[in-house]
Amino acid sequence: MTSDLPDYYFRVRENGAFVFRIDTTSRDRRIEMEQIAIVNMRNGEIRPHGDRRLSPEDLERIRAWMEERADLLARREVDDILRTVDHLNLTAQWAQSRATDAQIDAVTDALLMAMHDLRSVLVRKKADRLMKAARD
Repeated sequence: MTSDLPDYYFRVRENGAFVFRIDTTSRDRRIEMEQIAIVNMRNGEIRPHGDRRLSPEDLERIRAWMEERADLLARREVDDILRTVDHLNLTAQWAQSRATDAQIDAVTDALLMAMHDLRSVLVRKKADRLMKAARD
């Protein structure tokens, strides 16, 4: 099993990750995880842990992980929005077929305001794109 382990482990946190170097060469066959850096995805900062100096290989591997992570998060974000579209469709079906008057009253104002806000943003963004395309 230990031979299949990666050289680095990234413990994901809300805004990035803690980066560990994996060592499987200890005499007692234990897996050692040594923290080497902290990554901030928001500002792209890679901060060495403690007094450590990161090697060019460390930095290369961390930057590659950051690119992969950013791509993954972008794909998830789009997927979440597409799930929202599905959820809106399910909500419409629920409202039409199963919801009681009391349930409709409980959700109508919040849904209408959220949908109005979303529609306003989408229409404005689309108009901006169309105007920009017409200028170019």
